Amino acid sequence: MNIRAILLGLAFALMWSSAFTSARVIVAHAPPLASLSLRFFLSGVLGVAIALMLGQTFRLTRGQWRATIIFGICQNALYLGLNFVAMQWVEASLASIIASTMPLMVAFAGWALFRDRLPWIGVAGLVLGVVGVTLIMGARLEAGVDRAGLLLCILGAAALTVATLSVRGASAGGNVMMVVGLQMFVGAGCLAVASALTETITVDWTWQLVVAFAYTTLVPGLAATWVWFTLVGEIGAVKAATFHFLNPFFGVAIAAALLGEKLGALDVVGVVVIAAGILMVQLSKQKAAVG
Repeated sequence: MNIRAILLGLAFALMWSSAFTSARVIVAHAPPLASLSLRFFLSGVLGVAIALMLGQTFRLTRGQWRATIIFGICQNALYLGLNFVAMQWVEASLASIIASTMPLMVAFAGWALFRDRLPWIGVAGLVLGVVGVTLIMGARLEAGVDRAGLLLCILGAAALTVATLSVRGASAGGNVMMVVGLQMFVGAGCLAVASALTETITVDWTWQLVVAFAYTTLVPGLAATWVWFTLVGEIGAVKAATFHFLNPFFGVAIAAALLGEKLGALDVVGVVVIAAGILMVQLSKQKAAVG
């Protein structure tokens, strides 16, 4: 793994983790699904425009079209849609921790559904991940966390797992920025329908909303997605996913710094244990790929 890949991985982890804090600000001032749909529409317009300026076309491979649709529905509409709704009641730090367990879910799905071989270090990583989640969930449930919001975050992480399993087909065949832009439109369309059916549009216009919306549209929305596809294209999905172990740290740190969210001792211990579990799982995948 070269320096460029390491920098891309660090940038992705930081941008991905910051999305929860900006989302928490947005849903405090505007309807979550309508806001997210508009964000995806604007990100899609920018993504496609940039792709066209780079000489990319709409001629995607069959695998890219399939991955674009699945990624747009599972990551943008389901994962982020459920998280935006949940963060009306759940803190950004908890949402980021739950979403960060996605690599553990991917590893378990690979073992349970596709019979992927998982070395002992990977099994130990899964066990650690479960222990870390249990510590955090136990502490938060005792503190009275909203159970409906918690369930939405868990369902969102499951949807992100499906999206991640589909991303390999999107990074092959070029036109990466076009893929990014088009999957934004898929999410925007799904969320626009959901918003029309369930939400009343009332917006509290503040500078915090404007800054958070602009940031989440350009950085986690567009830049982070492009960085992820580029990283997967350069070093492969297995190695790229290793950087997810940083997400629990970045997620809680950003929420604490910008939103003043407080963490208990069990939260800190749980984050460290989950991060260790994610790292062990990803390292086991690398060893299996080499072997």
